[in-house]
Amino acid sequence: MSTDIKDLPNLVGEQFLVPDPHALGVSGPIQAPKILLLYGSLRQRSFSRLVTEEAARLLQAMGAETRTSNPSGLPLPDDADETHPKVQELRELVQWCEGMVWCSPERHGAMTSVMKAQIDWIPLSIGAVRPTQGKTLAVMQVCGGSQSFNAVNQMRILGRWMRMLTIPNQSSVAKAFLEFDDNDRMKPSSYYNRIVDVMEELMKFTLLTRGCSDYLTNRYSERVESAEQLSARVSQRAL
Repeated sequence: MSTDIKDLPNLVGEQFLVPDPHALGVSGPIQAPKILLLYGSLRQRSFSRLVTEEAARLLQAMGAETRTSNPSGLPLPDDADETHPKVQELRELVQWCEGMVWCSPERHGAMTSVMKAQIDWIPLSIGAVRPTQGKTLAVMQVCGGSQSFNAVNQMRILGRWMRMLTIPNQSSVAKAFLEFDDNDRMKPSSYYNRIVDVMEELMKFTLLTRGCSDYLTNRYSERVESAEQLSARVSQRAL
């Protein structure tokens, strides 16, 4: 699945930038970055879903491969086990991707329970693998009223906790119900332009950190712990 720039009528074409990996110092064959998008509402006309759809179109036009996870049917954390099909589906998508986009409505001054449940089902480790460590993350939110940043601030905390490389830019769309036309496409606005900015930055950071995220997230304290565990196993074998 891909999107051509002609399918993005809000763009000023001559100003649209497809991030150039070579300008970032990336050499060799360039594979399309794999980006997973999560949204935080189950409403029939979910504005967080519509924003992620716009974001996915932009990412595809920039050369990314995207997949969007539908949270419908995902059980509450601890109300099912990890063998539940929707949990397995989400975890497989997380392992597949190199970067993520999280977009939540703000409800009662916070991200929604739908958004938090998805994040809570993503484990910090699967066996010896940390599925989110070193992956890039962009955070966005939609608001029913005036602009706020509570949800994106919370998601930044979660991204840091999950050892993700959360990009500096972010998007908050105020009065989101006014920003979409009858075809559920976003109208031209500064809010749309900011989403373009965020997706462009996500692409750049994903390309820039590709192949070196393990090095960037390598920790002294964990190397010490690993060395101590190895020493203990060697000592046990010697006995």
